[in-house]
Amino acid sequence: MADGPCGRPLCTKEIGSIIMLKRKVGKTDVTLTSLGLGTSPLGGCNVDVSFQTFEAVVLKAYDLGVRYFDTAPLYGLGKSEHSLGHVLRNNDLVGKVVVSTKAGRILKPGSRAKRAESLYGIDWVKALPFVDDYDYSYDGIMRAFEDSQQRLGMDHIDILYLHDVSGEWHREAYDTHLSALRAGGYKACDELRRTGSVKAIGLGVNETAPVLQVAEEFDLDCSMVAGRYTLLNHGALDHFYPEMQRRGIGIIAAGIYNSGILAEGSKSMTTTRTYDCQPAPEPIVRKVEALEAVCQRHGVSLPTAATQFVYAHPAVTAVVQGALTPEHVAANVAAISTPVPAAFWADLKSSGLIPEAAPVPEA
Repeated sequence: MADGPCGRPLCTKEIGSIIMLKRKVGKTDVTLTSLGLGTSPLGGCNVDVSFQTFEAVVLKAYDLGVRYFDTAPLYGLGKSEHSLGHVLRNNDLVGKVVVSTKAGRILKPGSRAKRAESLYGIDWVKALPFVDDYDYSYDGIMRAFEDSQQRLGMDHIDILYLHDVSGEWHREAYDTHLSALRAGGYKACDELRRTGSVKAIGLGVNETAPVLQVAEEFDLDCSMVAGRYTLLNHGALDHFYPEMQRRGIGIIAAGIYNSGILAEGSKSMTTTRTYDCQPAPEPIVRKVEALEAVCQRHGVSLPTAATQFVYAHPAVTAVVQGALTPEHVAANVAAISTPVPAAFWADLKSSGLIPEAAPVPEA
């Protein structure tokens, strides 16, 4: 395919029967495969993950055409970055894939520091012996980036996200952290990008409001936004996505299953039937049941519908999903690559389950 507007497909990469689309990140030269692998689960998020499993999942993703891998200092408190870097180096994949990590947190020895307050109670199983502390200052961003380079074993990092720059996350401390960015954090990001240490700068957040706010103050290339545009949440259609397209900011969509229910379905156990990390409320469960009925009529799985709906929007550069096993990776790849009949999307719109204006995949 020829180059198109920001966010549109640039080319395809065919692996067997799998066709993996690629799109450019904003106005940069970085391109991402339609599916990226997020390594938060592999960092031991509430579950024990061995290095052997970590490696098997990453290599399975690569074998199936995934060329984008995301990590962060927070994930396993350094464990995910160490493991991802080792897998990529040991299998001669450095330079063959796009890697993103995050800044805004400094890891400090757990025996001599107190862990930062967190919106969610994450239990990192067998994490490294560190705790995280927020620092969005010039020195904090530079130190976080250099520490990540050391853990990953890379001389540059393709995408650097400012992690959890969010009023919802920091609450009363948000203004303090934003002030640190304004006083020097933005300067650090600009220097890293200008010197080629990173190729793209963005936010990594669970809200749209901070992306809009920071975009007024700093030239963002992209942002990873979790859960704000899904089969169940269409709010980004009205203003956020159009504004991102106008500014040339690519969106990397995470949390596309709204933390569980769009993956597990309405009949799943209450522990996995979650919506935005909380037990799914009854209206959400009823809507998922309606989505499942349309899926059944057309022979489409709910995860496939959820994945392809998000990626169909031209503001979305890539969809990032986690996995704990090679089988999870294969299911994620199938969800984004399995053909879906046009009649399915028409049925969702006529049923009022997705907006008429929502972009849907082309046949």
